Amino acid sequence: MSPIGIVLNGDVDIERGDWSSQRSEIKLIGRSAECLLGLEEYSHLIVIGWLDQIPEELRNRSTAHPAGDERLPLQGALALRGGARPNPLSVSVCRLFAIEGLSVTVEGLDLVDGTPILDLKPYVAFYDARPEATLPRWAEG
Repeated sequence: MSPIGIVLNGDVDIERGDWSSQRSEIKLIGRSAECLLGLEEYSHLIVIGWLDQIPEELRNRSTAHPAGDERLPLQGALALRGGARPNPLSVSVCRLFAIEGLSVTVEGLDLVDGTPILDLKPYVAFYDARPEATLPRWAEG
């Protein structure tokens, strides 16, 4: 796999909690602007990134408490959303702001500056949302 782009936002805090208002530029590399044709018509994107800045010791752990909070139940690495997993992929749904040339501007992307982007996909609510999905009781907030 090869990255198709990189995140540019100036944020380097991998521990940041709230990314909802973070604006980021995804700068495509080794691509033509033609690959973005039609994407500007969508309001949201699915952004797939490679969490290359997660320390190796976290990638190798098999269990953790959600968000490092020991008040929450211990979970297996594959039952968590964070980057502490064997293949540290991130999947984020972000609001699309603009596309200019090879630059895609989004809001709500939870990735730090320099993170490699593996793919972009349009978010299609009737296809991607599952209203019947449930959460464990501890995660319902």
